[in-house]
Amino acid sequence: MQPTNDRTSDRSDNIQRRFHLVEQAIGQASEASSAEQHLPSELRDSIQRVDRLGDTAREVLQSGDQARIRKLVTDMTASAERARRVCTNIPQLSAQIRGAVSHMASQIQELKRDLQ
Repeated sequence: MQPTNDRTSDRSDNIQRRFHLVEQAIGQASEASSAEQHLPSELRDSIQRVDRLGDTAREVLQSGDQARIRKLVTDMTASAERARRVCTNIPQLSAQIRGAVSHMASQIQELKRDLQ
């Protein structure tokens, strides 16, 4: 029975590491959005929504409630992808915000993949 516990522990550690990377990426996107002069409201709103969801994510992940976790990650993914689309459609945005949003969306996608 020990190997199962080790695998569960390893998976939990991997998810915690991934979530830490997601938190960092959200912080970078949030900082980049604050530094951007004329950020479209849809982009700012999307980043703020991901940031708010990220604030509750640790509690949700620790709850172990799979339905809540799936909903949280789905909501984070939708908002991050919306932000990514805005960046794609508005070429005047700085490389910093475009890169930060892309990185955030990618990290959330990786978290989603790791949770499956």
